[in-house]
Amino acid sequence: MPTEVFNGRVDVTEWVLYAFFLFFVLLVLYLRREDRREGYPLEDDQTGRLEPGEGLLFFATPKTFSLGDGGSLSKPDGMRDERTLNARRTAPWPGAPIEPVDNPLTAGVGPGAYAERAKAPDTMHDGRPTLAPLRAAAGFSFEEKAIDLRGWPVVGADNGDAGVVKDVWVDQAEVLIRYLEVDLAGGGGSVLVPMPLADLQRGRKRVKVDAVLAAQFAGAPRTQRPDVVTLDEEERIAAYFGAGLLYATPARSEPWL
Repeated sequence: MPTEVFNGRVDVTEWVLYAFFLFFVLLVLYLRREDRREGYPLEDDQTGRLEPGEGLLFFATPKTFSLGDGGSLSKPDGMRDERTLNARRTAPWPGAPIEPVDNPLTAGVGPGAYAERAKAPDTMHDGRPTLAPLRAAAGFSFEEKAIDLRGWPVVGADNGDAGVVKDVWVDQAEVLIRYLEVDLAGGGGSVLVPMPLADLQRGRKRVKVDAVLAAQFAGAPRTQRPDVVTLDEEERIAAYFGAGLLYATPARSEPWL
């Protein structure tokens, strides 16, 4: 009677397949742990009960990251977002949508949601801010054949007069225009408008921003310093104009059918 061996009935191909399955499962578990370094622990959608903040399989253990400025950061750090939720549930069941209360452009929910980011600017390898207005960006200027947007009027979704382009903010690392600095009509100061939301109407030599109405430009977040924008300010500016895409007018948030 033949003696059975370890792999007498399992060939090499099967062992390789089983090894791959095991590797894949471990990889998924590792990735699920690593992607839970911010925003955890979770809480129950209805009761608000906190889910466990740690565990062997699904929750990351703290890891310390070395930052470019010489500092360090540990995640997860046990900190929770204590901001008031400016929204209400539209139905009592789990997963029900929420809708903003008060001013939907600044409520911080839906397309206007934003994260608490560092109150410092993004920097390049030499320590200079990555973003800067053209007036403060040494070595940057419009090419001879390029369209200089400074001085162009800016209108909102209602074609109302919002202001005039005062300057453009360039990404000195990527060599791109990131924001338009708009001097508000009526002398209300200036705000930054994300360049992707600006429609350059060359035939009419104006900039149209469909995200918000002309009067809503004045409510956009401002920068603390005239020539510097922090990561936190960028987050809030993008959230404000992003919220306008859905909430600038009541009709935008209503169903099409």
